[in-house]
Order: sequence, then structure tokens, then C-alpha cells
Amino acid sequence: MIFISFLAGLVFGIGLIISGMANPAKVLAFLDLAGNWDPSLIFVMCGAIGVGFFAFLWAKSRQTTLLGAEMKLPTATKIDRRLVIGSAMFGVGWGLAGFCPGPALVGLGMGLPKATIFVVAMLAGMALFELLERRRGG
Repeated sequence: MIFISFLAGLVFGIGLIISGMANPAKVLAFLDLAGNWDPSLIFVMCGAIGVGFFAFLWAKSRQTTLLGAEMKLPTATKIDRRLVIGSAMFGVGWGLAGFCPGPALVGLGMGLPKATIFVVAMLAGMALFELLERRRGG
């Protein structure tokens, strides 16, 4: 199972590099609608959404993964204040840094200093969230 997980992560990381999603300059150019906009990442996103849509439809009908592990799909359907705020924070971070978590880890592996700063900040934010959740009782 560990080897398959490693292999899946490796394929995902290579896909991020090939698609340009691990390059913060390309991501920021995609997000710069008023400047020198680069729409090429739309095709990457549409491809990912298309594959994900059908993969989740198929996964919903299964009890186990292809490797026999328990299928664990999200069950929440409510759009609440926490989801909206978290999504906005994600978008602002993506727009400021040009990274989201997956590409940031790829950038960290590539030795990009900006990715290192992003990953450290991301881990600090995750730790702060866990601390606040424990205090809240969630």
C-alpha cells in the first residue's frame, strides 16, 4: 500500500510539473485577469474536474478501493460560514503565492525557496487550526 501511495504521489507530482501547476509564475499569470493573462491552466483544471467527476461517481458505488482498503468519501454537504471563509483564505493564499498545497510540496522537492516559506506557513496554519479546534471541542 505504501509503494502504491508513493507511486500515485509521484505521478501526481510529475503531472503538476508537466502541466505548469508547480510553477507559481504560470499560476499567477493565470490568475492575473487584468494583466498578461495566461488561460492555459483552464485546460488543466477542466481535465482534472472531468476525471474527478467520473471518478467520484464510480467511487460512490464502491465499498472498497481497488486495493481493498475502506472507501472514505466526504459526507458533508452543508455550505456554511467556515467553508466559505476557508475557501476564501485558500484562494487568497493561492493568489498571493501562486501555490496550493500539492504544487507547494512539489516546489519544496524542487528546492524552490518560495515553496519552503509557503509550506512552513501552511503547516503553521494547520497546527493553529488544530489547536483552535481542540479548544472549541470540535
